Amino acid sequence: MPIKGLAVVVTGGSQGLGAALARELAGRGARVVVVARGAAGLDAVVDDIRRAGGEAHAVVADVGDKEATYAIAGAAAALVGPIDVLVHNASTLGAVPLRPLLDTACEDLARVLEVNVVGPFRLSKAIVGGMVLRDRGLVVHVSSDAATAAYPAWGAYGASKAALDHMARVWAAELAATGVRMLSVDPGEMDTHMHADAIPDADRKLLARPKDVARRLADLLEAPVHPSGARISLAEASS
Repeated sequence: MPIKGLAVVVTGGSQGLGAALARELAGRGARVVVVARGAAGLDAVVDDIRRAGGEAHAVVADVGDKEATYAIAGAAAALVGPIDVLVHNASTLGAVPLRPLLDTACEDLARVLEVNVVGPFRLSKAIVGGMVLRDRGLVVHVSSDAATAAYPAWGAYGASKAALDHMARVWAAELAATGVRMLSVDPGEMDTHMHADAIPDADRKLLARPKDVARRLADLLEAPVHPSGARISLAEASS
């Protein structure tokens, strides 16, 4: 799928992988809508892209807010037209420092699920129908190794990512007769604010740079060799 000219929505795009991916895709000619809660960080990313000659637009919204779903979808379509690629990158760890499930408040678990699972579900419902009508489109779910490995204190986040992975597989099964594809992508450990919040004493030299991961992810999107519903580990794919 050549990226040039595609209309792309990237959630969680004010920092980390989301910001790096928005820059990478815009640099390859995509028309990018970047979604995040923080206006300042979001505007900085969009300004960077525009200064580099790319097209980008900011939508300030919380994907975990039910009332924001159709506002995001409507604003994105108004800015760049029918959406070709939707990247569910927005995510939350929940309460930090991370804590065991016995010490996790029900409200904290609910918030993690709302942002990491229910929000992507709602936004996909708002956007994927148009993809089905056009018989083309791609939805990328940014996952984690915590979706497949049981790490102590990562219960809320890991459960949400496992649910997100499975939801992507169900979407893929249900839309198998259409031209809409679903992927789950585990980007690996990166030097981001989220990683620092989760593991403050991690050696940053051992962590991947979001810019490098974004480049590998964009390469993956341009060479669609994986079937719909696949789960790809970028760290394994690059080794």
